[in-house]
Amino acid sequence: MIKRTLYFGNPAYLSLTNKQLVIRLPEVEKADNVSEIIKEKAVRTIPIEDVGVVMLDHKQITITQALLEALMDNNVAVVTCSSSHMPMGLLLPLASNCIPNERFRNQLYCSAPLRKQLWQQTMQTKIRNQAAILKRNTHQPVSNMLRWANDVKSGDSDNLEARAAVYYWKNVFPGIPDFVRGRDELPPNNLLNYGYAILRAITARALVASGMLPILGIHHHGRENAYCLADDVMEPYRPIVDQVVIDIINSGVDYNELTTDIKVKLLSIPTIDVKMGSKTRPLMIAVAQTTASLYKCFEGSARRIDYPLL
Repeated sequence: MIKRTLYFGNPAYLSLTNKQLVIRLPEVEKADNVSEIIKEKAVRTIPIEDVGVVMLDHKQITITQALLEALMDNNVAVVTCSSSHMPMGLLLPLASNCIPNERFRNQLYCSAPLRKQLWQQTMQTKIRNQAAILKRNTHQPVSNMLRWANDVKSGDSDNLEARAAVYYWKNVFPGIPDFVRGRDELPPNNLLNYGYAILRAITARALVASGMLPILGIHHHGRENAYCLADDVMEPYRPIVDQVVIDIINSGVDYNELTTDIKVKLLSIPTIDVKMGSKTRPLMIAVAQTTASLYKCFEGSARRIDYPLL
C-alpha cells in the first residue's frame, strides 16, 4: 500500500485521537467571526496507518508527544524544515522490525568485498539511469556513459561515478549551459536539494522498516552523517528526481523560488511509477523492495540489489 506524504506549510495543531492524526488550524479556531459549526468542519483526521512521510514547514506548528509516538510506531518519517523552507531534520524510529538485533549483526558483519560489489551494482545502475535521462531530454550521446557503467569495477575503484557526473551535469539542463551542481549553487539546485531530501527520507524510512541501521553505509561514511546507507541506496533513484525537476523547468514556471505549486510537484515523488524488473510500481514501494533485497545480500541469501531501470 502506498503511504501518504503530508505537507504542513501553515500554522497547525497536530495531535492524536483514536489512532487518527488530528489537524486543527489555529487561525480558524481563534477567529471570532467563524461559527462553531465551521470550526468543527475545519478539523481534519487522517488514519496514522495511511501516512508515510510528514513534512513540517512552519514555525507555528504544534505537535504532541502522543502523535510523535504513534508516528514512530508506524514507521513514519517526520521531516522538519528550516527558515528557508528546506528540509533539514529527519526523525525515524530506532527500530521498527521485530528482529532488529539479528539484522543489525548481519549488516555490521558484512564483508568488505561484498560492500564493494554492492557499491559496484549501485553505481552501474545510477550511471545507466543518468544516461536514460540524458537520452530522454537532450540530444547528447550517451554511449560513453553506458560504457562507463559497464566498466565500473568492484568498489568503483576508477571513480567512474565522478566522470559520469561531470558529463551528466554539464548536459542535463541544455537551457542552462553554465549549470553547476552543488547544494549552495544557483537554481535549479534548490529544486534538486528539495527533491533529494524527500527521496532521502523515503529511503531512510524503508531501511528502518527492513531492520537496518541507516547510519552504516556500504560506501558513504562520515562522523556527522546519520543516514549514510540511505545516501548509498538512493543513488540510482536520484535521476528520477532529476526528471521531475526537468519537467518543472520545461513547464515554464519561475523556479528561482520554491513556490507551493513547485513543492506540490516535488512532493509527488513517492507516488511516481518506476519499473522494477517486469513490474511497475510507485517509487515508495520500489524503495521498500530495494531495501528488502539489500538485507538479503547482508544475510547471504542474495547477491544483487533490486534497483529500478529507467
